[in-house]
Amino acid sequence: METFADIVDSTAGFVWGPFFLIPLLLGTGLFLTVRLRGLQFRKLGPALRLGLVQRKEAHGGAGDISHYQALTTALAATVGVGNIAGVATAIGIGGPGALFWMWVTGLVGMASKYSEAFLGSKFRVVDEKGEQRGGPQEYLRRAIGGPVGAVLAVAFAVFAALAAFGIGNMTQTNTIAASLEDQFGVPPLATGLVVMVLVGVVLVGGIKRIGAVTASLVPTMILLYLVAGVLVLGANVTAIPGAFATIFTDAFTGTAATGGFVGSTVALALQYGVARGLFSNESGLGSAAIVAAAAKSHHPVRQGLVSMTQTFIDTLVVVTFTGLVIVTSGAWTGEAEGAAMTAAAMSSGPLSSIGGAVVAIAVVFFALSTVIGWAYYGERCATTLFGIRVSLPYRALFTVACLVGALWELELVWGVADVLNGLMALPNLIGLLLLSGLIVRETRAYLERDPDLTDPPSALEDFVPTR
Repeated sequence: METFADIVDSTAGFVWGPFFLIPLLLGTGLFLTVRLRGLQFRKLGPALRLGLVQRKEAHGGAGDISHYQALTTALAATVGVGNIAGVATAIGIGGPGALFWMWVTGLVGMASKYSEAFLGSKFRVVDEKGEQRGGPQEYLRRAIGGPVGAVLAVAFAVFAALAAFGIGNMTQTNTIAASLEDQFGVPPLATGLVVMVLVGVVLVGGIKRIGAVTASLVPTMILLYLVAGVLVLGANVTAIPGAFATIFTDAFTGTAATGGFVGSTVALALQYGVARGLFSNESGLGSAAIVAAAAKSHHPVRQGLVSMTQTFIDTLVVVTFTGLVIVTSGAWTGEAEGAAMTAAAMSSGPLSSIGGAVVAIAVVFFALSTVIGWAYYGERCATTLFGIRVSLPYRALFTVACLVGALWELELVWGVADVLNGLMALPNLIGLLLLSGLIVRETRAYLERDPDLTDPPSALEDFVPTR
């Protein structure tokens, strides 16, 4: 097992090193940001209104769930332990400066998230059960075409079907089990069994049940977590300006050893900030495009903009709250790691007696929703490769993996997840670069006609996208 762990660590170090995925991830997001003329900044307001206020397209549209349910399902899959344990891990190894690089990943990643959701909605197909299927495994093959498109599509589908067991399953259930054991003394075996049953019950209903569950669960869990964060930050309000100064300074200078913190370099802050940023918001990973393809929407641009807001909510809101709570409380200089560090931070101030319990409960709901969302992602990729007949076997295997994750070693689980994340992102990022011209042309053409996303469906029916 030690040999395997060493191999995983070496592979993760290469994949997330300074010469491979990090420049490709940030470069693709920045490239798309420039080509789309800062779309994520110009259209964030209308996109939030369309996704959270309007909530669904009038008179529906082709698809299986509303675009609000698609947004909450994507949020369910991303607002998970990455927002609690992932942020703490990034700061615990890379220092407070890692939070800055998580923000950068989120900001430029919004352009990537828009682009992949746009393509997912545009190039979706109907499967044998009459349900929408889309995502990089479809648009890489159909939009790029030829052997290049086929290879990229198959590579993504294989990596995503496997990555779902890491980022979307075992890291989540492992953190649930560890948190409940530390806080309440619940045996990991019991946690694994309960999670396995709950996930299995939801997955039996498919995407429509998943959409219904996440539409109710996600807003509630995010709101309660943010309320807890506000209470702690309120008690540490005088430390907030200093926390921001530390975050920005350490992002470019590294962090000196202090307390239980052993110090870090700029490279570590960058590596762990970007890696955990991607783990948290999944921008550029291609996963959100899979559920975007299932949404009822009258135009791919509209769905792309709604999906884009998921990265904003995940990283610029939830991750920021977690990071500021950790830095202002000083918990990052202690001995605690992962979710335990966030629990220690939440236990400062007015939540001193219940902070650990609050984080443990948040971990349960965040992680459980992530498992549910990623089950759908992995299944859609598996059915692309092997047909609809593998749907039920994949769900069954995914459900059993919840128990395995609860009992496996945490460090190894995170390492495997990092490797699979990187391998999954690679073909999608290449595809986004190759298809950037198509994305830009159709986006500009649509927004010239409907700049505020207010056109009724009837006004869109005669819209012919440019080629």
